[in-house]
Amino acid sequence: MTTSSVLPSAVSPSAVSPAAASPEVRRGRARLGFGLLGPRRDRHALAADQVEALALPVGDDGMVIGVDASGRPSVLGINRPTAYDVTLIGGLWTAQVLALRAAATGARVTVETGRAPAWTALAQAAGGGQQCIALHDVGRVPPQGASAGSPVVVIRDCGMRPPRGRVVSGPWQSVLTLLPYLSPVAPRLLEKSDLVGVQRVSPDEAAQIGRIMHLPQAETEALSTLADGVTLWCGARDRQFVMTQATDAETGLLGSARRMD
Repeated sequence: MTTSSVLPSAVSPSAVSPAAASPEVRRGRARLGFGLLGPRRDRHALAADQVEALALPVGDDGMVIGVDASGRPSVLGINRPTAYDVTLIGGLWTAQVLALRAAATGARVTVETGRAPAWTALAQAAGGGQQCIALHDVGRVPPQGASAGSPVVVIRDCGMRPPRGRVVSGPWQSVLTLLPYLSPVAPRLLEKSDLVGVQRVSPDEAAQIGRIMHLPQAETEALSTLADGVTLWCGARDRQFVMTQATDAETGLLGSARRMD
């Protein structure tokens, strides 16, 4: 049995006569299948010890939540394809700075709060006329429809005993729960959170948090002496003290850093 190919047969370069070739081919001496010969340049080469000079200072993506002890930016990837729960035992000021910065990353921010007047000015000022921070009463947050193109950050500012939320974390929808102090529901929240932030607390609260989070003694004792704007962020494997420094625009809207509201 014989077979025939549907591919065009190969043509030998010698089969193309100079007379039949186009002017472009005759001038550029085209190589069949490879195009025209291009200009020749010297190769760019580096010695092995020069390669490090090409390094770029690229870190994690997300929102900048402050600087670490060495003055380097600390970044939190808040928009994630998986569920992400954050608990912050701290002040309203820090939570509001995080809300502004989450909105700056392109996320829609939903605030579930029992003190809407404390958030109204922020919601009105954010987004340059577009509503990117929405306020809802406790227990009244509707489904958000989060997606990769429209991530959502839900901030729950519901007091010492926040009820179980109707809207929970999920793909592209993170939830940050703000607790002003350690409360009876705090151990449950801390244990299930992917990230925990702790600002200045009393020595008794620091001791309880240290036991729950398995903190070293030095870090446990430091929790009762932290300056305004400083947060100890604890992840599954990392712990880091971070100073949140407000921009001029944030200071004009929210005032200076403070732990108490």
